[in-house]
Amino acid sequence: MFRGIDAGIRLHGSCARLKALLYPRFDELKIEVLADPTPAAGDVVLRVAACGLCGSELESFKNRSPRRQPPLVMGHEFCGVVEETGAGVDRALLGRRVVSNSLVPCERCVRCRRGDTHLCAHRQIFGMHRAGAFAERVVVPAGVLLPWPDELPAAAACLAEPLGNGIHVVNLTRHLPATTAVVIGAGPIGLMCQQALQTLRGSQVMVADLSPGRLAVAERLGAARTVVTKDADLPAEARAWTEGEGVDLVVDAAGSATTKRLSIAALRPGGAAVWIGLHGDRVEIDSYQVTLPERQILGTYAARKDELATALELMRTGRVEVASWVETAPLEESVAVFRRMLAPGDHDLKAVFTP
Repeated sequence: MFRGIDAGIRLHGSCARLKALLYPRFDELKIEVLADPTPAAGDVVLRVAACGLCGSELESFKNRSPRRQPPLVMGHEFCGVVEETGAGVDRALLGRRVVSNSLVPCERCVRCRRGDTHLCAHRQIFGMHRAGAFAERVVVPAGVLLPWPDELPAAAACLAEPLGNGIHVVNLTRHLPATTAVVIGAGPIGLMCQQALQTLRGSQVMVADLSPGRLAVAERLGAARTVVTKDADLPAEARAWTEGEGVDLVVDAAGSATTKRLSIAALRPGGAAVWIGLHGDRVEIDSYQVTLPERQILGTYAARKDELATALELMRTGRVEVASWVETAPLEESVAVFRRMLAPGDHDLKAVFTP
């Protein structure tokens, strides 16, 4: 893990002129002035245009997760403009508008060589193992950058990474029918999975959540049905919708022990549950519900670079919509917005910081 000076976090030096949202210690956040980053060979420095606040960062902060240990600048969903290049990088990149992948693969390990770069044994994630983009500038290896389409505003372009997660779910399940699907959790990842399934598989999607406000957004984005989970028996709703069978696919974008069990129970025989949410870890399940009806459980993590490119194209062409449910805020307001999102209201779905 990168820490302190090793993470590029240097305070108040003579060249200090970089504003960032710093996570200096557990339970604290502050706007701090740090030293400008310097690109190593193969790197560029981006002036950050926008960076999304991910639920994983909120959970890490709330739970003092060892996966993100302070001092740290978080932020892994971002786009920007190339301001400086390191040795070995084509200077034609200077001034280019680009979107970054959230992780840096080694490109050498057995997983990378078989094409699973998102599962790289030595992957580094921005805002976890490397300094992230809740800052005015960030250092990024040139190899993880993609072109930022001219038609997309920054607040949309930076969301290629979470939408890429939804596209990855679609690609993981292409071996199965997906005529009917349930998405549990109408947060940002759930809404991205919903839209990816609708757009790329033509799925009819039922969305379940505790929040009527979030479900109203899911309905506006094309959900075939919405279910307030605290008031309903979700597996029974799924069976009633599918002539008693259950649905082809369930995406658990919440990730609690309860929702993981619900994701299995709502499936038809031969269907698949995809677990993408990380709200909880341990879960006890009835294994007969998996074995006897041949249900599948798939874990999913992150996205490949080509899936981020697909995400940008879907947003560019208007097939996936993010503008109406994403809130933007300047970096100066990021502490207040971050803390509000720790206990979000009905209409607090996704925040994007614009340095």
